[in-house]
Amino acid sequence: MNKYEIRSKNSYDKKAENYDLTFDGKFTVKFKKIMCETVCINSDDTVVDIACGNGRLLNMFAEKSDFHGYGVDISDKMIEQAKKLNKNMEFYVAGCEKLPFESEKVDVMTVCAAFHHFPNVEKFAEEAKRVLKKDGMLYIAEVYLPAFFRVIFNPFVKFSKAGDVKFYSPNEIVSLFENNGFVRSGIEIIGKVQMIKMQKK
Repeated sequence: MNKYEIRSKNSYDKKAENYDLTFDGKFTVKFKKIMCETVCINSDDTVVDIACGNGRLLNMFAEKSDFHGYGVDISDKMIEQAKKLNKNMEFYVAGCEKLPFESEKVDVMTVCAAFHHFPNVEKFAEEAKRVLKKDGMLYIAEVYLPAFFRVIFNPFVKFSKAGDVKFYSPNEIVSLFENNGFVRSGIEIIGKVQMIKMQKK
């Protein structure tokens, strides 16, 4: 693990048992609600949540859809909680740069309020392309900061003890995935949340 992954793991291991009651847990509620309103899951789809935390988002998806659910997170303590919450799903301790899935296995992939933690977004984009099926969907609900604030915060965010790396503009995220075999399906800015939808070609 690199320094960002170590910081993320240590930070979220400490929060795992009561995550939903922490500042981070409460802050991400809106992101999860927007995901639930946006993500399209068909019956029998294979759905993977990257940086799944305690599995709450997958649990919310399961309230209205039947699917094969998987989660990946750097924090083994978070994965323990996710397994308790979603007993019929499978969870793995792993980073975003080497996903524990066969190629072209996944119909839907989600990243909720975690993209700014990824140490190497280029490698993640390559992995997303590898594991998603043709026409598979990638949904990213990420923190939105206007350009002025990104210029101010980004030089310092990499020193965060929580493992933050960088805050991205919608165009940066879209361009990254367009350069890795995706097409833009939609962008929406909802307050502090940017909802990015990409489809694998």
